[in-house]
Amino acid sequence: MLTMRSHVLVRSLAALAILCATAAASRLSAQAVSHEPFDRLLRAHVRDGLVDYDAFARAPEFARYLAHLAATDPARLPRSEQLAFWINAYNAYTIAQINAHGERTSIKNINRSLGLVSTGGAWRERMATVAGVRYTLDEIEHQRIRPVFREPRIHFALVCAAIGCPPLRSEAYVGDRLDAQLDEQARQFLLRSPMKNRVDSATNTVHLSRIFDWYGGDFAPDRAGMLRWLARYWPAGTERRVLERGQARVQWTPYDWSLNRQPR
Repeated sequence: MLTMRSHVLVRSLAALAILCATAAASRLSAQAVSHEPFDRLLRAHVRDGLVDYDAFARAPEFARYLAHLAATDPARLPRSEQLAFWINAYNAYTIAQINAHGERTSIKNINRSLGLVSTGGAWRERMATVAGVRYTLDEIEHQRIRPVFREPRIHFALVCAAIGCPPLRSEAYVGDRLDAQLDEQARQFLLRSPMKNRVDSATNTVHLSRIFDWYGGDFAPDRAGMLRWLARYWPAGTERRVLERGQARVQWTPYDWSLNRQPR
């Protein structure tokens, strides 16, 4: 007959077994989330930020990757892997949406507003499935990413299929390298796209993408703080000092909504 102490020991061992099983399940769930298929496709079909949409449309592994996203619950993942997951999901479903509509000119042509009736365009079409839930691109960005992670650098990684966007990265985002990847994206967009972002120290003017007009509050509470935030990515010198002072005049550069497709 079991003693009281034995009963306690049995219950403790049972509880420990449940905890171990739960931890193992979580580890398996995390291991099951692989962005390698998307990574291979990006490396093969994205050049200098421009996308071969036809190649994605033909690739059966892309459809399988979307099915993988649809069946995966990112809430089980570590925080950095969750953010990497949602960024990849946004970018992958944007490509899928372009192909679903056969669009080859501009994402703004998808679900265009009719007269006085606003459809919300491509960003409010419920077409992205994650963990069995259907999302719009707007919901992924403004509900699942921005308020949850409060990471301004996501604006250098989320790509809305337009030339005016930051360039689509030729690799998938992964949790263990996410910080470095986001920093590289920031430098690429800020320092290597002079038609979008540049500093004119002679006139004390900073020319910036409309992204900083739309989402400036994600970087800092005011414009001066936003400029100081951006300064970290400029090399030491006159231009960086202009940003650090936070007193420059800001001009928004034209936003090109042409599709970020590779030329034929």
